[in-house]
Amino acid sequence: MHTPVKDPTGKTTEYRDENDTCPVCKSDRFLNKNLRLLVSPCYHRMCEGCIDRIFTLGPAPCPIPGCGTILRKMQFIHQTFEDLTVEKEVGVRRRIAKEFNKRRQDFQDLRSYNDYLEMVEDITFNLINNIKVRETEELIEKNRRENAALIELNIQRDERDVSSLQEEEARERRDREQRAAELRMMEEEEKFEKEREKQAIIDGLATSNTDADRLVAKTRAEAAKRSQARRRPDISNLLSSSTTTSYNNTRNTFAKDEPHVPFTDDWDDCHDRFSLRLPGDQSPYYDPTTIEVRKDVEGKYRAGGYMLEEVWERALRSAVMALDITPLPEDE
Repeated sequence: MHTPVKDPTGKTTEYRDENDTCPVCKSDRFLNKNLRLLVSPCYHRMCEGCIDRIFTLGPAPCPIPGCGTILRKMQFIHQTFEDLTVEKEVGVRRRIAKEFNKRRQDFQDLRSYNDYLEMVEDITFNLINNIKVRETEELIEKNRRENAALIELNIQRDERDVSSLQEEEARERRDREQRAAELRMMEEEEKFEKEREKQAIIDGLATSNTDADRLVAKTRAEAAKRSQARRRPDISNLLSSSTTTSYNNTRNTFAKDEPHVPFTDDWDDCHDRFSLRLPGDQSPYYDPTTIEVRKDVEGKYRAGGYMLEEVWERALRSAVMALDITPLPEDE
Protein backbone atom coordinates (compact mmCIF):
# COMPACT_ATOMS: atom_id res chain seq x y z
CA MET A 1 0.00 0.00 0.00
CA HIS A 2 1.40 3.39 -0.95
CA THR A 3 0.76 6.71 0.74
CA PRO A 4 1.01 9.76 -1.55
CA VAL A 5 2.42 12.96 -0.08
CA LYS A 6 0.24 15.94 -1.02
CA ASP A 7 0.81 19.67 -0.98
CA PRO A 8 -1.72 22.16 0.49
CA THR A 9 -3.70 22.21 -2.78
CA GLY A 10 -4.33 18.46 -2.59
CA LYS A 11 -2.03 17.52 -5.48
CA THR A 12 0.24 14.51 -5.10
CA THR A 13 3.85 15.69 -5.03
CA GLU A 14 5.71 12.59 -3.83
CA TYR A 15 5.16 8.83 -3.97
CA ARG A 16 5.76 6.61 -0.95
CA ASP A 17 5.14 2.96 -0.27
CA GLU A 18 4.89 1.17 3.07
CA ASN A 19 7.15 -1.57 1.67
CA ASP A 20 9.91 0.82 0.57
CA THR A 21 13.44 -0.56 1.01
CA CYS A 22 16.70 1.18 0.17
CA PRO A 23 18.60 -1.00 -2.34
CA VAL A 24 21.96 0.22 -0.97
CA CYS A 25 21.71 -0.09 2.84
CA LYS A 26 18.59 -2.33 2.88
CA SER A 27 16.78 -0.08 5.39
CA ASP A 28 13.00 -0.37 5.21
CA ARG A 29 10.05 1.67 6.39
CA PHE A 30 9.16 -0.91 9.05
CA LEU A 31 12.33 -0.08 11.01
CA ASN A 32 12.59 3.55 9.94
CA LYS A 33 9.23 5.34 9.75
CA ASN A 34 10.94 8.48 8.39
CA LEU A 35 12.61 6.64 5.52
CA ARG A 36 12.60 8.70 2.34
CA LEU A 37 13.82 7.37 -1.00
CA LEU A 38 15.00 9.78 -3.69
CA VAL A 39 15.58 9.15 -7.40
CA SER A 40 18.90 9.73 -9.15
CA PRO A 41 19.39 11.02 -12.74
CA CYS A 42 20.00 7.39 -13.74
CA TYR A 43 16.62 6.57 -12.13
CA HIS A 44 17.79 4.46 -9.24
CA ARG A 45 16.35 4.88 -5.75
CA MET A 46 18.28 5.22 -2.52
CA CYS A 47 17.61 6.69 0.90
CA GLU A 48 18.67 10.13 2.10
CA GLY A 49 21.17 8.55 4.52
CA CYS A 50 23.02 6.78 1.73
CA ILE A 51 22.97 9.91 -0.40
CA ASP A 52 24.56 11.96 2.39
CA ARG A 53 27.12 9.26 3.11
CA ILE A 54 28.21 8.70 -0.50
CA PHE A 55 27.85 12.10 -2.20
CA THR A 56 28.48 14.70 0.52
CA LEU A 57 32.20 14.99 -0.31
CA GLY A 58 31.56 15.41 -4.05
CA PRO A 59 30.59 13.51 -7.20
CA ALA A 60 30.70 9.74 -7.00
CA PRO A 61 29.56 6.77 -9.12
CA CYS A 62 26.11 5.33 -8.61
CA PRO A 63 26.33 2.49 -6.05
CA ILE A 64 23.79 0.33 -7.88
CA PRO A 65 25.63 -2.64 -9.47
CA GLY A 66 26.07 -2.31 -13.23
CA CYS A 67 25.39 1.45 -13.37
CA GLY A 68 28.41 3.56 -12.39
CA THR A 69 26.90 6.87 -13.52
CA ILE A 70 28.68 9.84 -11.90
CA LEU A 71 26.15 11.54 -9.62
CA ARG A 72 25.96 14.63 -7.44
CA LYS A 73 23.95 15.06 -4.27
CA MET A 74 21.91 17.96 -5.64
CA GLN A 75 20.75 15.90 -8.65
CA PHE A 76 18.47 13.61 -6.63
CA ILE A 77 14.75 14.35 -6.78
CA HIS A 78 11.66 12.96 -5.06
CA GLN A 79 9.61 10.26 -6.78
CA THR A 80 6.23 11.27 -8.24
CA PHE A 81 5.06 8.11 -10.02
CA GLU A 82 4.90 4.56 -8.72
CA ASP A 83 6.58 3.15 -11.83
CA LEU A 84 10.13 4.41 -12.34
CA THR A 85 9.77 3.79 -16.08
CA VAL A 86 7.04 6.41 -16.19
CA GLU A 87 9.17 8.66 -13.98
CA LYS A 88 12.04 8.35 -16.44
CA GLU A 89 9.91 8.99 -19.51
CA VAL A 90 8.37 12.12 -17.99
CA GLY A 91 11.80 13.43 -17.03
CA VAL A 92 13.29 12.73 -20.47
CA ARG A 93 10.38 14.34 -22.31
CA ARG A 94 10.57 17.39 -20.06
CA ARG A 95 14.27 17.76 -20.82
CA ILE A 96 13.90 17.24 -24.58
CA ALA A 97 11.02 19.71 -24.74
CA LYS A 98 13.40 22.41 -23.47
CA GLU A 99 16.21 21.48 -25.86
CA PHE A 100 14.05 21.02 -28.98
CA ASN A 101 11.42 23.74 -28.76
CA LYS A 102 11.12 24.94 -32.35
CA ARG A 103 7.67 25.86 -33.58
CA ARG A 104 5.84 25.48 -36.86
CA GLN A 105 6.66 29.06 -37.90
CA ASP A 106 10.39 28.26 -37.62
CA PHE A 107 10.19 26.01 -40.70
CA GLN A 108 9.57 26.79 -44.36
CA ASP A 109 7.07 23.98 -44.93
CA LEU A 110 5.04 21.41 -43.02
CA ARG A 111 7.17 18.50 -44.24
CA SER A 112 10.30 19.95 -42.62
CA TYR A 113 8.43 20.49 -39.36
CA ASN A 114 7.12 16.91 -39.36
CA ASP A 115 10.65 15.58 -40.00
CA TYR A 116 11.86 17.64 -37.04
CA LEU A 117 9.18 16.21 -34.77
CA GLU A 118 10.04 12.68 -35.88
CA MET A 119 13.71 13.29 -35.11
CA VAL A 120 12.80 14.59 -31.63
CA GLU A 121 10.69 11.50 -30.98
CA ASP A 122 13.56 9.23 -32.05
CA ILE A 123 15.91 11.02 -29.63
CA THR A 124 13.37 10.69 -26.84
CA PHE A 125 12.90 6.99 -27.54
CA ASN A 126 16.65 6.34 -27.50
CA LEU A 127 17.13 8.07 -24.14
CA ILE A 128 14.16 6.34 -22.53
CA ASN A 129 15.30 2.89 -23.67
CA ASN A 130 19.10 3.46 -23.32
CA ILE A 131 19.72 3.05 -27.07
CA LYS A 132 22.81 4.78 -28.53
CA VAL A 133 22.94 7.08 -25.52
CA ARG A 134 26.35 8.56 -26.35
CA GLU A 135 25.47 9.38 -29.96
CA THR A 136 22.13 10.80 -28.85
CA GLU A 137 23.76 13.06 -26.25
CA GLU A 138 26.19 14.32 -28.88
CA LEU A 139 23.25 15.13 -31.17
CA ILE A 140 21.54 17.03 -28.36
CA GLU A 141 24.72 19.01 -27.65
CA LYS A 142 25.12 19.82 -31.36
CA ASN A 143 21.56 21.10 -31.54
CA ARG A 144 22.17 23.22 -28.42
CA ARG A 145 25.21 24.89 -30.00
CA GLU A 146 23.63 25.51 -33.41
CA ASN A 147 20.27 26.78 -32.18
CA ALA A 148 21.13 28.44 -28.87
CA ALA A 149 19.61 31.81 -29.82
CA LEU A 150 16.39 30.29 -31.18
CA ILE A 151 16.04 27.97 -28.19
CA GLU A 152 16.34 30.91 -25.79
CA LEU A 153 13.85 32.94 -27.85
CA ASN A 154 11.27 30.16 -27.79
CA ILE A 155 11.79 29.70 -24.05
CA GLN A 156 10.94 33.37 -23.56
CA ARG A 157 7.89 32.97 -25.82
CA ASP A 158 6.70 30.00 -23.79
CA GLU A 159 7.14 31.95 -20.58
CA ARG A 160 5.10 34.84 -21.97
CA ASP A 161 2.38 32.43 -23.12
CA VAL A 162 2.19 30.83 -19.68
CA SER A 163 2.14 34.23 -18.00
CA SER A 164 -0.70 35.42 -20.26
CA LEU A 165 -2.70 32.28 -19.55
CA GLN A 166 -2.19 32.67 -15.81
CA GLU A 167 -3.29 36.30 -15.94
CA GLU A 168 -6.41 35.38 -17.90
CA GLU A 169 -7.25 32.56 -15.49
CA ALA A 170 -6.78 34.89 -12.51
CA ARG A 171 -9.02 37.50 -14.15
CA GLU A 172 -11.74 34.94 -14.85
CA ARG A 173 -11.45 33.64 -11.27
CA ARG A 174 -11.91 37.15 -9.89
CA ASP A 175 -14.94 37.67 -12.13
CA ARG A 176 -16.50 34.41 -10.92
CA GLU A 177 -15.89 35.34 -7.29
CA GLN A 178 -17.43 38.77 -7.83
CA ARG A 179 -20.50 37.29 -9.52
CA ALA A 180 -20.87 34.74 -6.72
CA ALA A 181 -20.67 37.51 -4.11
CA GLU A 182 -23.34 39.52 -5.95
CA LEU A 183 -25.55 36.47 -6.15
CA ARG A 184 -25.18 35.79 -2.40
CA MET A 185 -26.03 39.43 -1.67
CA MET A 186 -29.16 39.15 -3.81
CA GLU A 187 -30.23 35.99 -2.01
CA GLU A 188 -29.70 37.66 1.39
CA GLU A 189 -31.76 40.68 0.28
CA GLU A 190 -34.58 38.42 -0.89
CA LYS A 191 -34.50 36.50 2.38
CA PHE A 192 -34.57 39.74 4.37
CA GLU A 193 -37.47 41.05 2.28
CA LYS A 194 -39.49 37.88 2.87
CA GLU A 195 -38.93 38.11 6.62
CA ARG A 196 -39.88 41.79 6.50
CA GLU A 197 -43.06 40.99 4.59
CA LYS A 198 -44.00 38.27 7.03
CA GLN A 199 -43.42 40.52 10.03
CA ALA A 200 -45.44 43.33 8.42
CA ILE A 201 -48.40 40.97 7.93
CA ILE A 202 -48.20 39.79 11.54
CA ASP A 203 -48.01 43.35 12.88
CA GLY A 204 -50.88 44.48 10.65
CA LEU A 205 -53.14 41.64 11.74
CA ALA A 206 -52.34 42.37 15.38
CA THR A 207 -52.97 46.14 15.29
CA SER A 208 -55.49 46.72 12.48
CA ASN A 209 -59.17 45.96 12.06
CA THR A 210 -58.80 45.66 8.26
CA ASP A 211 -59.91 42.48 6.56
CA ALA A 212 -57.11 39.91 6.70
CA ASP A 213 -57.17 39.10 2.97
CA ARG A 214 -57.03 42.77 2.00
CA LEU A 215 -54.21 43.40 4.47
CA VAL A 216 -52.14 40.49 3.16
CA ALA A 217 -52.73 41.54 -0.44
CA LYS A 218 -51.75 45.13 0.30
CA THR A 219 -48.59 44.10 2.15
CA ARG A 220 -47.52 41.78 -0.66
CA ALA A 221 -48.18 44.44 -3.27
CA GLU A 222 -45.95 46.89 -1.39
CA ALA A 223 -43.25 44.26 -1.10
CA ALA A 224 -43.49 43.57 -4.84
CA LYS A 225 -43.07 47.28 -5.60
CA ARG A 226 -39.98 47.47 -3.40
CA SER A 227 -38.57 44.40 -5.09
CA GLN A 228 -39.09 45.88 -8.56
CA ALA A 229 -37.58 49.19 -7.47
CA ARG A 230 -34.32 47.48 -6.62
CA ARG A 231 -31.97 46.97 -9.49
CA ARG A 232 -31.86 43.24 -10.06
CA PRO A 233 -29.30 41.87 -12.53
CA ASP A 234 -30.03 38.72 -14.47
CA ILE A 235 -28.96 35.67 -12.45
CA SER A 236 -28.08 33.76 -15.60
CA ASN A 237 -25.62 36.51 -16.51
CA LEU A 238 -24.13 36.40 -13.03
CA LEU A 239 -23.52 32.66 -13.28
CA SER A 240 -22.07 32.79 -16.78
CA SER A 241 -18.78 34.25 -17.86
CA SER A 242 -18.90 37.94 -18.70
CA THR A 243 -16.63 37.58 -21.71
CA THR A 244 -15.53 34.63 -23.75
CA THR A 245 -11.92 34.72 -24.85
CA SER A 246 -9.92 32.48 -27.10
CA TYR A 247 -6.18 32.29 -26.94
CA ASN A 248 -4.33 33.15 -30.12
CA ASN A 249 -1.10 31.15 -30.16
CA THR A 250 0.23 32.96 -33.20
CA ARG A 251 0.09 36.48 -31.82
CA ASN A 252 0.32 35.52 -28.13
CA THR A 253 -2.72 37.69 -27.37
CA PHE A 254 -6.26 37.13 -26.20
CA ALA A 255 -8.99 37.95 -28.71
CA LYS A 256 -12.71 38.03 -28.13
CA ASP A 257 -14.79 35.47 -30.00
CA GLU A 258 -16.97 37.30 -32.48
CA PRO A 259 -20.55 35.97 -32.71
CA HIS A 260 -21.28 33.86 -35.76
CA VAL A 261 -23.89 35.37 -38.10
CA PRO A 262 -24.95 32.80 -40.74
CA PHE A 263 -25.95 33.55 -44.34
CA THR A 264 -24.26 36.93 -44.59
CA ASP A 265 -22.67 36.21 -47.98
CA ASP A 266 -24.17 36.00 -51.46
CA TRP A 267 -23.42 32.36 -52.14
CA ASP A 268 -27.08 31.67 -53.10
CA ASP A 269 -27.53 34.74 -55.29
CA CYS A 270 -28.71 33.35 -58.64
CA HIS A 271 -30.28 36.43 -60.25
CA ASP A 272 -27.69 36.48 -63.00
CA ARG A 273 -28.40 32.87 -63.97
CA PHE A 274 -32.11 33.03 -64.84
CA SER A 275 -34.90 35.47 -65.62
CA LEU A 276 -38.22 35.19 -63.80
CA ARG A 277 -41.35 35.50 -65.97
CA LEU A 278 -44.40 36.72 -64.17
CA PRO A 279 -47.90 35.32 -64.78
CA GLY A 280 -49.30 36.56 -68.09
CA ASP A 281 -45.96 36.48 -69.90
CA GLN A 282 -45.68 34.27 -72.95
CA SER A 283 -43.45 31.56 -71.54
CA PRO A 284 -42.57 28.16 -73.10
CA TYR A 285 -41.89 26.79 -69.60
CA TYR A 286 -44.30 23.96 -68.81
CA ASP A 287 -44.91 23.10 -65.17
CA PRO A 288 -47.73 20.58 -64.71
CA THR A 289 -47.61 20.93 -60.91
CA THR A 290 -48.82 24.53 -61.08
CA ILE A 291 -51.36 24.33 -63.91
CA GLU A 292 -54.34 24.15 -61.59
CA VAL A 293 -52.98 26.94 -59.43
CA ARG A 294 -52.50 29.18 -62.47
CA LYS A 295 -56.06 28.51 -63.60
CA ASP A 296 -57.38 29.24 -60.13
CA VAL A 297 -58.82 32.69 -60.69
CA GLU A 298 -61.01 32.62 -57.56
CA GLY A 299 -58.08 31.64 -55.31
CA LYS A 300 -59.48 28.37 -53.99
CA TYR A 301 -56.07 26.69 -53.94
CA ARG A 302 -54.22 29.59 -52.41
CA ALA A 303 -53.76 30.22 -48.72
CA GLY A 304 -53.46 33.63 -47.15
CA GLY A 305 -50.24 35.35 -48.21
CA TYR A 306 -49.54 32.74 -50.91
CA MET A 307 -47.72 34.13 -53.96
CA LEU A 308 -47.15 31.92 -56.96
CA GLU A 309 -44.21 34.05 -58.09
CA GLU A 310 -42.30 33.20 -54.93
CA VAL A 311 -42.89 29.48 -55.46
CA TRP A 312 -41.51 29.67 -59.00
CA GLU A 313 -38.53 31.72 -57.93
CA ARG A 314 -37.71 29.25 -55.14
CA ALA A 315 -37.96 26.32 -57.58
CA LEU A 316 -35.71 28.05 -60.10
CA ARG A 317 -33.13 28.92 -57.44
CA SER A 318 -32.98 25.29 -56.35
CA ALA A 319 -32.66 24.15 -59.96
CA VAL A 320 -29.72 26.41 -60.83
CA MET A 321 -27.92 26.19 -57.49
CA ALA A 322 -25.35 23.66 -58.77
CA LEU A 323 -24.73 25.13 -62.22
CA ASP A 324 -21.12 26.02 -61.32
CA ILE A 325 -20.18 22.41 -60.43
CA THR A 326 -17.77 20.86 -62.92
CA PRO A 327 -19.37 17.78 -64.63
CA LEU A 328 -17.81 14.42 -63.83
CA PRO A 329 -15.63 12.77 -66.51
CA GLU A 330 -17.31 10.14 -68.62
CA ASP A 331 -15.19 7.32 -67.18
CA GLU A 332 -16.36 8.00 -63.58
